[in-house]
Amino acid sequence: MQTTQHFQHRMSQRGVNKDMVELVLEYGTLDQDKYVLGRREATGLLELINRQARVVKKILDKGGVTVVAEDGALITTYNCTGRTR
Repeated sequence: MQTTQHFQHRMSQRGVNKDMVELVLEYGTLDQDKYVLGRREATGLLELINRQARVVKKILDKGGVTVVAEDGALITTYNCTGRTR
C-alpha cells in the first residue's frame, strides 16, 4: 500500500514503525476506512503467536514433520529425522 508524507510524518511523531503498521493491516479489524488492532485483539494475537511458537519448537525437536496429502485428503505423516532440509 502506498504511504503519504503525512502518514510517514505521523508514524515518526507517534513512535509507530513499519512492522506495527503491517500487523495492524494484517490482523486488525476494518472499521469503514480504518484498521484497528486494540489492546484486547493484540493480547489475543500474542497468545496465538505463543501457542504457534510452542508447536514450532515441538516440530524442531522432531527434526521436522512431513504431511503427505493427495486430492484434499491427508494420507500420512512422519518425522523428518535423519534428513536434512
